[in-house]
Amino acid sequence: MAQLRPKLGKGVVIGKGAQFGKDVVVWNYVVIGEGTKIGDRTRIGSFCDIGKNVIIGKDCNIQAHVTISNGCKIGNQVFIGPNSTLLNDKFPQCNYIAPPIIKDGAVIGGGAVILPKITIGKNSVVAAGSVVTKNVASGIVVMGVPARKMMTKKEYEAKKKVFVKGRI
Repeated sequence: MAQLRPKLGKGVVIGKGAQFGKDVVVWNYVVIGEGTKIGDRTRIGSFCDIGKNVIIGKDCNIQAHVTISNGCKIGNQVFIGPNSTLLNDKFPQCNYIAPPIIKDGAVIGGGAVILPKITIGKNSVVAAGSVVTKNVASGIVVMGVPARKMMTKKEYEAKKKVFVKGRI
């Protein structure tokens, strides 16, 4: 990854060794931990806290007030809604971290919580406000507390299409 300078808002704190791809935008009052890598064209909203040694892929959209704990891995084209949290410590202060993995194309709705050691599969959707306690298979939509499978991504896209069409 080339060492490029992202477009930065006010009050951004960048840890030692953080790396950025091209055309990265980081909005106001964001903390980026040391050793973190952020891919090309990714957007980071205001007031985010991104831990150490996090990997965020290309073309991601991380909304405001998101917390991404140390060591998390986020694929390409991932959307994370505002006020969401990715946790890495199942038993706080036990000195063993197990960060979640978010695969390519996943959508995490606002206010969702992803517990440690969880994998969110490729092209999956986590509904807003959900608490994910188990791995989510690729192409699945989960919602609730705890999150449970509600439909496939194909069914979700069909519902979204009807919703959008009704708004035009």
